[in-house]
Parts: sequence; structure tokens; C-alpha cells
Amino acid sequence: MRAVPLFLALGLCAACSGGKNEAAAPVAGSAPEAVTATTAVAAPAGPITIRIKDNKFVPAELDVPANTKFELLVVNEDPTPEEFESHELNREKIVTGNGQITVSIGPLKPGRYPFFGEFHMATAQGALIAK
Repeated sequence: MRAVPLFLALGLCAACSGGKNEAAAPVAGSAPEAVTATTAVAAPAGPITIRIKDNKFVPAELDVPANTKFELLVVNEDPTPEEFESHELNREKIVTGNGQITVSIGPLKPGRYPFFGEFHMATAQGALIAK
């Protein structure tokens, strides 16, 4: 069997179609082609910050981008240590008194992700709301 160069094969196909480069019309009753749309969401320009003040997370609830990796900066303004812990986020880190930590998070599906400070469970409660 003799190989036909690609440019010749394409030229023959164009000649057979009358030289038109048009997409074939859909056949009546056939299913349309599946189209998958994805939306790229840019990561925040810098870390998203949450503070610990008077043994509470401020703000207690924080909106964060869904489907995007981001950094959460936890700043402890109290002189005593606190812990940033979340079973849903699978994170547990101690923040020293007057210290700060950075926690890598995501990408998260849309939803509510609670977190707490184990050293002050009665007051240190919060949630990230992925939207």
C-alpha cells in the first residue's frame, strides 16, 4: 500500500466537499454535542486575614472563594496562645500569643466549613463560607 501525503489527502477531501470548509449540519433527532464549561477563578491577590481578639475569631464568619486555593492568615492579637482547628478542613495549628500563622486551604466546594479554637472552645468559634 502506498502512503498518501497528508496535504494531498486534505486537498482531496476539500475537493470532494466542493471546496467549502463548513461544519456538517446536525442530523434531525440526533443529540447535541456535549459542551463542558469551566470557569477559572483567580486566587486572591494575597492572604485572607482573620484575627483572634478576646479569645474570639474576628470576623466569626468569613466568605472565601470556592474552587480556589488560598492562604488564610490567622493573627492572634491576644497574649495567650490559641489553636486554629477544623475537622472539615483537616487543619490544626497553634497560634502563639501575639503571633500569626498561615494556613493553606482549598480548593473548597461551595459550603460552610466550621473551625474553632480548642483552648477557648466556648468563645473561639467560626466558619469559612465558600462561595
